[in-house]
Amino acid sequence: MALPMASTPTLSKVCLTVLFLFLSISSSAISHGLNHNPANASYLHSNAQKLIRSLNLFPEESINIIEDDHAGFVPGQIVEKKFSFLGRSGPPVENLGHHAGYYSLPHSKAARMFFFFFESRKSTDDPVVIWLTGGPGCGSELALFYENGPFHITNNLSLTWNDYGWDQASNIIFVDQPTGTGFSYSSDDSDIRHDEAGVSNDLYDFLQEFFKTHPDFVKNDFYIFGESYGGHYVPALASRVNQGNKQNQTLHINLKGFAIGNGLTDPAIQYQAYPDFAFDNRIITQAEYDNVSMLIPDCEQATKTCETQGGNNCTDALYSCYKIFQRILNFTDNINYYDIRKKCEGPMCYNFTNVERLLNMQKVKSALGVSDDLGYALCSLDVRFAMMEDWMKNLEVGIPDLLEEGMKVLVYAGEEDLICNWLGNSRWVEAMQWSGQKAFQISPTGKFVVDGAEAGSLNSYGPLTFLKVHGAGHMVPMDQPKAALQMMTSWMGGKLNASSLQSFSHRLKPRPLIVFFILFLYHIITDQSLRS
Repeated sequence: MALPMASTPTLSKVCLTVLFLFLSISSSAISHGLNHNPANASYLHSNAQKLIRSLNLFPEESINIIEDDHAGFVPGQIVEKKFSFLGRSGPPVENLGHHAGYYSLPHSKAARMFFFFFESRKSTDDPVVIWLTGGPGCGSELALFYENGPFHITNNLSLTWNDYGWDQASNIIFVDQPTGTGFSYSSDDSDIRHDEAGVSNDLYDFLQEFFKTHPDFVKNDFYIFGESYGGHYVPALASRVNQGNKQNQTLHINLKGFAIGNGLTDPAIQYQAYPDFAFDNRIITQAEYDNVSMLIPDCEQATKTCETQGGNNCTDALYSCYKIFQRILNFTDNINYYDIRKKCEGPMCYNFTNVERLLNMQKVKSALGVSDDLGYALCSLDVRFAMMEDWMKNLEVGIPDLLEEGMKVLVYAGEEDLICNWLGNSRWVEAMQWSGQKAFQISPTGKFVVDGAEAGSLNSYGPLTFLKVHGAGHMVPMDQPKAALQMMTSWMGGKLNASSLQSFSHRLKPRPLIVFFILFLYHIITDQSLRS
């Protein structure tokens, strides 16, 4: 199968987040958890449908459930094939190193997880990276084609090489997960996951079989990256892999670190940062700030109840805290909450239908090994609904143990994003309790430089790094592709830290003993001069 390649390397100009965090918040609460409060469910469902229309997304199926498809299901098996989007214009399929396949989840009745695997353009010795798109329930193909994959889609559905694709420096995996997302599917709706335990176990099982299928990559360094709701997925998977390694569960995975981009990780802290970020960026006035801030106590209390009692209390917390964000939007003039520099102009403001058009082509599905009768939908509402009680959970709690073991952690955020803004992310990072907390809090702020220009600011101590990226919204690899690629390669190479990028004032900061010695010499010299 061959798709036409564009004659010029023009990149897509789409600027919406791949993860649709706001859509997730709105739509999640219609599920069973809010049945005891129909008013809440109706309110959030109304916002979900409104956003679906504004995004020009009309999935024919709310979830990928294929009836009576148990035949041929072998738990724990990967069925994979090499493919090419390039046809005769590119290298032979065998040399390209592009793979697509399905993994049959062993802890399911009939769930199959779809994935892409792109070998590095430079060297197969490069690290292996898994990318987790959020939503929850949005396919990884948005990141693949609009952010950091090998290709971009043009309006005529031709493809251009992405000069800053992360396969330039890694062997990268894109996964459609949880079950029901993208091309992943099941024949039994009981296979749909509801929490991070289910999600991380499925991903861990997949990684085990992936490295068995690709033994040449077992010894490579391994990193986990994710965006937006990936702020939940990423630390959960990192903890699961670390647990498996420590307990010698089957194959050792060479996990070196994980990174969260514009993520939702600690909702209790991040929701409370909305008014401050909005006011600091002149999105709302002082009076509006005071108005929005009155909603914080209810959100704070509801989140605490969610943490201690769980269940429906977590859907109530979602509803309570969501009102903070919604009220800010009500005060704005059609602002793009993924990039506050921009406005959304009409219902076609964010149009990702090219992804669905491309992936629903029969020749594309055939090349990827996807069944003809399986439709591709960008995001699944039912997957979001199923994860509703997971939304307000704090996933920061597992990170300190990983830091103490020396695992590298990168939290980065585009500074123009409102919905998962850098301020809320920096606050939970600084509040995180671990042995290096105080040292991180007082660490010098260094410059992140790309091509001689400042592209961001960072703080780092030990294995922890926080990076604020200039000129980027929610999707850093899309808005600042070159900076994002350099960020990834520098961090994995141990070069993205305050010690390597610290300011001159910090490097030249005198120690007390040196000061004393200098003053002592000065005294002797001046005394001798006076005597002569």
